[in-house]
Amino acid sequence: MGSATPADGPLVIADRSFASRLIVGTGKYRSNAEMVSAIRASGSEMVTVAVRRVDLDRSRDEGILHHLDPAEFFLLPNTAGCYTAPDAVRYARLGRAAGLNDWVKLEVIGDDRTLLPDTTATLDAARELVADGFRVLAYTNDDLITALRLEDAGCAAVMPLASPIGSGLGLVNPYYIREIKRRLEVPVIVDAGVGTASDACLTMEQGVDGVLMNTALAAAENPVGMAGAMRLAVRAGREAYLAGRMASREIAVPSSPAAGMLE
Repeated sequence: MGSATPADGPLVIADRSFASRLIVGTGKYRSNAEMVSAIRASGSEMVTVAVRRVDLDRSRDEGILHHLDPAEFFLLPNTAGCYTAPDAVRYARLGRAAGLNDWVKLEVIGDDRTLLPDTTATLDAARELVADGFRVLAYTNDDLITALRLEDAGCAAVMPLASPIGSGLGLVNPYYIREIKRRLEVPVIVDAGVGTASDACLTMEQGVDGVLMNTALAAAENPVGMAGAMRLAVRAGREAYLAGRMASREIAVPSSPAAGMLE
């Protein structure tokens, strides 16, 4: 028998391939042991770490980096907590100098209440970091024009939000996410707002290349259990997208043909 699901390749960003399309963060967990267990349960190979918020000294047992083996996880430094382009550039370079790598999840916040990105500052920082040799994965809103400009700036991936950071509201604007995916050539990774497994599945059904989440796992009553659910949901959403859903209709259509029915 052939495979029940369409053939799918790995997630490819820049010069690296990942079997998992789920990327997870490292903040807000109740303990480092819980964090590592949840990451393993998620099946994620790429893990984000906030350069501005973690101890970059791996020798300290209480620090996050002490518990994340680079041989097991690909560490993606991020610029969480930055509100200006110069700050984001500085912390990206600090992460590289501390021995992480030349990849960065670029995040420049423009509003304290919604934590929505400052797209102008994000573009400025992206251009400078790309010129400095970074592989930039840029967090942005669900605006097509900004996404296209970030791609033009040389970003290795564009990361539009599903909904505000930490909100758990799920995918608010599926159309905009689909249009961004249709128009960009670089990978599109939806970042922020996923709250539960159904959100992750619905997001992947839009055809995006992957999902990044943190609070949905760390704030769950059982982070390890939720991580396992998210692993399955991301896979299910991807396979459903590849399989091709039926057309939506506003009228009922019988499952069995009417012709040839017994009188």
